[in-house]
Amino acid sequence: MNDEISSSSGIRALDLARRNATTGDLKFKPYWWEAAPRAPEVRNQFLPARADVVIVGSGFTGLSAALTLLKRGRSVIVLDAGVPGVGASTRNGGQVGSGNQKFRVAKLIALRGRRKAEELLRDGTRMLDYIEHLITTENIDCAFSRCGRFRGAMQPEHYEAMARDMEDLRNIAGVESFMVPKSEQHSEIGSDVFFGGSVLPNDASLHPARYHAGLMERITALGGEIIGNATVNGIKHDYDGFKIRTAIDDMTCREVIVATNGYTGNIVPELGRRIVPIGSALIATDEIPEALFSTLMPKLRVYGNTNRVFYYYRAAPGERRVVWGGRVGRLAPETSAAAYRHLARDMLHVFPALRDTAVTHAWTGQIGYTYDEVPHIGRTAGGIHFALGYCGTGVSRATYFGHKIALKLLQDPEGKTAFDDLDFPSFPFHPIAKRAVPVVETWYRIRDAVNK
Repeated sequence: MNDEISSSSGIRALDLARRNATTGDLKFKPYWWEAAPRAPEVRNQFLPARADVVIVGSGFTGLSAALTLLKRGRSVIVLDAGVPGVGASTRNGGQVGSGNQKFRVAKLIALRGRRKAEELLRDGTRMLDYIEHLITTENIDCAFSRCGRFRGAMQPEHYEAMARDMEDLRNIAGVESFMVPKSEQHSEIGSDVFFGGSVLPNDASLHPARYHAGLMERITALGGEIIGNATVNGIKHDYDGFKIRTAIDDMTCREVIVATNGYTGNIVPELGRRIVPIGSALIATDEIPEALFSTLMPKLRVYGNTNRVFYYYRAAPGERRVVWGGRVGRLAPETSAAAYRHLARDMLHVFPALRDTAVTHAWTGQIGYTYDEVPHIGRTAGGIHFALGYCGTGVSRATYFGHKIALKLLQDPEGKTAFDDLDFPSFPFHPIAKRAVPVVETWYRIRDAVNK
């Protein structure tokens, strides 16, 4: 590769971070689609009259469920409101963890009790193992790597709290980790912002769009159908199953799985009031000279921090580019540079040497958040199966939950998870909760800034 920056598109990172930035040649689409383009929209498709199972949502959850069901001999139709894969599954950062980052172990024990906390944490490690098993056995070319995760401490006290939490995680769930003091952190990251950090060496990364494309290929090879532009407008009990009303036509099925996460809406009101969609945004840089890039991320891990308003980043697989993510920019349309200004600022705070590097891609997606900040799996009172609510850690969770909800539908005891008996609370004043998200985020950003 050429060691010089030779961008013919994008916008300089420092310019993007400034208030007067213009869009320039910034591409408002996921960087991942360059290697795995989304299929063009197909119109005038036809639905079969009937299937054993209809899955609503073509993300990782729905595709994982479809794959398991097809291998058990069921006929499966996957429906999506748009082009399959255009939603959050191909818009995320491609970081793959066990989902253990949402709560410190001590807090999880306080909330759920020691026994349940251990069950949940151990199920988290099984999620990570399962996605590796699936990718390996299905031979999906998606740059999966057990690269490890470095999480930087934003304050000295954060480092000490992480050290205690890593010890608890090892004791209660057997999760391997180690701490990196500030004096040694350049071995992990080329930044002086942090006060040391923790490393989870078994966390992983992948190329999300290539993973999604690989899952679709396996499903169609087994005779499954994935149909886009088929918005589901209603699900109603039929005499021997369900009637599905879509934008294309109506069809019937024996069982339904709703796997829509941050795009759930009101298809099933019982689920809609339990999920709040939260916007996520990402940017990707142009190629970075090797001499600089090798100092920034010497071990090519996935990265995060301990702020309340969390940001995350990584190298693009096989390339010297940074993919940087966080919450969406407020009060700005997603096709404006202003919507991504905060991401550029955060990136330059960590890596000031990237000020002259071009940012070439910028995009958004929707996370499905639950009131209790844990994902949920099960069956509604009306008999509709569901798996959703990953709260921003959905790559391994969605894959695992898709497999497990399929097994539950088949009444296979292997479908059991530690999440089965958790109450699934609704959001109090759900419409207000959605509008409150930017207010809460702004307050958290202020607290992060004051406490630095």
